[in-house]
Amino acid sequence: MSKFVNATKLKKIHLVKHKIHQIKKSEYLKILILRTIGNFLIVSSIFMIAKTFYSPVKEEVRYFIDRQIKKQYFISTEKIQPPKEPKGLLAKAFNLKSVEFLTPEDPNFSIIIPKIGANSRVFANVDSSDEKIYLPILQKGVAQALGTAFPGEGGHIFLFAHSTDYFWNVGSYNAIFYLLHKLEVGDEVNLIYKGQRFVYRIIGKNVVDPLSVEYLTRKTNKEFLTLQTCWPPGTTLKRLLIFGTRVSE
Repeated sequence: MSKFVNATKLKKIHLVKHKIHQIKKSEYLKILILRTIGNFLIVSSIFMIAKTFYSPVKEEVRYFIDRQIKKQYFISTEKIQPPKEPKGLLAKAFNLKSVEFLTPEDPNFSIIIPKIGANSRVFANVDSSDEKIYLPILQKGVAQALGTAFPGEGGHIFLFAHSTDYFWNVGSYNAIFYLLHKLEVGDEVNLIYKGQRFVYRIIGKNVVDPLSVEYLTRKTNKEFLTLQTCWPPGTTLKRLLIFGTRVSE
């Protein structure tokens, strides 16, 4: 009888242990699944952040290094002799160039901004109200808004770059205007149009709401240039506008 009771107890103990094992196994699987999902979300978030901010950060780092080595950019169409200055320690250590010539991407229509080393083709007559039209263009360069003037016409020239359909897709677009916020009053912007160079000086800048369109239709009695990009860099929250006027010949 006692043997039968002991066997029954052992069987119950075995069943209890089995249930505990099953519960532990089930809990382990739940924890494993939750951890896997959590790790996936973390990795995905890091990837999306890196994808979004890689280009702005890269441009900021390049600009910082340029300032440290006192790098100068010249337009190759100009007959300028670069200064023969000795390289600094940083430039020597990484074999960095302290002088670089920028050749217009397209002699028919390009923009060059020496201070930030910007050089891009400009695509003319782009409808700024139609994403299907301007988004593909902004992946390749800078757009001139349809209906605004061309260099030399004496009107308002409106150029825009770096925009996106969705926040996480910002990094896919041309980074040419990421450093526009570095420009100050008096800095130079060059437009190359039909083989001719037009020079503009910055006179101011402003941050506006994305829905503000009055700047696009600005009326002017002199040749006026507006450059637009998204702000802050890597986001689509606001728009940064840089204003310039043509330098008298």
